[in-house]
Amino acid sequence: MPFSNLILTGGINHDYEDASQALKEVLDQADIQSTMYCDIDQGLKALNDNSYDLVTMFTLRWRMLDDEKYIPFRDEWAYEIGQQDQGNLKRHITSGGGLLGLHTAAICFDTWSEWPALLGAKWVWGTTFHPPPEEFLITDINSNHPSTKGLEEFHVIDEIYHNIEPGPDSEALFSARSSEDKSLQTLAWAQQFEQGRVIYNALAHDRASIKTPGHAQFLQQAALWCCGEVQ
Repeated sequence: MPFSNLILTGGINHDYEDASQALKEVLDQADIQSTMYCDIDQGLKALNDNSYDLVTMFTLRWRMLDDEKYIPFRDEWAYEIGQQDQGNLKRHITSGGGLLGLHTAAICFDTWSEWPALLGAKWVWGTTFHPPPEEFLITDINSNHPSTKGLEEFHVIDEIYHNIEPGPDSEALFSARSSEDKSLQTLAWAQQFEQGRVIYNALAHDRASIKTPGHAQFLQQAALWCCGEVQ
């Protein structure tokens, strides 16, 4: 029986719809059937009205108050998650549902203090940043975690997020070395949150990254682990 996945997507500076379609195609191959919402309010309503094995947060929605460069986008894209939606999403996780956070998910929901704890990772304004996309090698793969079991090092073109702050219970999954400053940056983590399973993956800038064979394999295994399929 296939697993059900709710993809919440949309935002600025990325082709989220195309990238999410690529993600849907990759997860289809692992028997994970995805429903995608570019309107986050409609997507959160769907979560309230239906049961999903997995919620994939692949969006960039926050109040956009961190820099004047966001002013032209605020009317269309600024967002603050409501308390009812917070409760529904948290309940999905704590009751045993999976959460897969991709790329800009760490920036989302700046008025929801519990979001970094649920995601297991936090974008810290003034500290976290990323250089332009580059080709790099995924290394330091955690062979002990089910989501990365059998995963070999692979090259991918993406953004290397620097200085993401992991949660206290987050387990590092893999890293990459940046050509910007030669630092080694952890790019994915897993955690258990009460009854739920959560993975945050800082990759997935675009379709090409998602379709890279090693990355696609990880996304499938990560999603299956979050769904409870992989022990």
